Amino acid sequence: MIQKQLRVDRNSDASGTTLTETLRQFCDWLPRVLSNRSEGAPAGFRELGRKRKTRERNKYPLRQLARTTERNFLEIKLAERPKSFWYPHSTLRNVAILEELCSKADVNLLELCRGTHGKVADIGAADGDLAFFLERLGVSVEAIDNEYTNFNRLEGARILKKALNSSVAILSIDLDSQFTLAAQKYDAIFLLGTLYHLKNPFFLLESLARIAKYCFLSTRIARQTADGSPLASHPVAYLLEPRECNNDDTNFWIFSDQGLKRLVDRTGWNLLSYLTIGDITRSTPADPERDERAFCLLEKRPPSLTANPNPVPAGEGPGTTTISWDTADGSIGRIYVSVNRGQELLFADGRRSSASACWIETGSEYEFRLYNSDHTELLAKVTVTRKTQSSAVNRAFNSVAIS
Repeated sequence: MIQKQLRVDRNSDASGTTLTETLRQFCDWLPRVLSNRSEGAPAGFRELGRKRKTRERNKYPLRQLARTTERNFLEIKLAERPKSFWYPHSTLRNVAILEELCSKADVNLLELCRGTHGKVADIGAADGDLAFFLERLGVSVEAIDNEYTNFNRLEGARILKKALNSSVAILSIDLDSQFTLAAQKYDAIFLLGTLYHLKNPFFLLESLARIAKYCFLSTRIARQTADGSPLASHPVAYLLEPRECNNDDTNFWIFSDQGLKRLVDRTGWNLLSYLTIGDITRSTPADPERDERAFCLLEKRPPSLTANPNPVPAGEGPGTTTISWDTADGSIGRIYVSVNRGQELLFADGRRSSASACWIETGSEYEFRLYNSDHTELLAKVTVTRKTQSSAVNRAFNSVAIS
């Protein structure tokens, strides 16, 4: 059936331009004007466009560089191996999202990577694109993946490293094992698209909290099951069938929004910023058309050590204070006490607990120190004193005088 075209009776030209044709011409012209590619676009439009692009470059300086680098890497890859050999998904497109995460937290991505430890790790590195990109920006990087589950058994990363004459360390590690990483500490760890491929994501995130200050995390999440049962408001995870998602038996846990946030909290991290992309209203664990990804910027939660009360009230006999501690990352902490700057004595140990010190004397100073399990790193400290009897009497006297 042929759709009838309505003629424009008013404001039409002599040729009798149809409404359909007018709309088509307008829709064809408008995008060119907005993108400043139309020769007839007013100078004001072009200036506004330039200012907008300048603001974006200033706010997200790595975004365009990542696009250019991605094209450069692709040329190198195709010169070495056919396209089918390489990991099929773009990893450098995540740079724009990582910059947005940093902007929301009011921090700079590169500054986080250039901390006191002088090292970052890209875990689940695929062909190593992100690691090599960061290296070009002056960051020392380790690219980590499991060669037995990597798309090309890490051969792609090794080929690209050689072609780029790179110094990035490429490590094959099974993250579901009792793994250790080469560096003792990292300024930042990138864990993008990897968490749902792990059998024990809790173990991994808790382990990383012991060795890294920041973590960029992304993973698939779901708001409902395939049959519509709601998940979003519950702190849960969905365990996939072996071939349920992308016909890939290395996919395991798909968290709900609240489930992921609770996992982050329980494993010793503070959530600095959070955003989701994809199907953000009806995502499911496995449907490729209803895929939602969560991106998080995490900061290691610092260990805590407190004394309550402090100062200890004056009174007859020794005073008592309760020492509470939390290593925050699930590791064992040891609390030592030094009296008047004397020799340290073991007071208590554990991941998170409290213990009473019932021997606090007036005139002495007690420094409680929380260490790691092998007593090589001081995590936190607190000094406890006791009020003198005279200060308590003076306070009581002042209280009576005021009343």
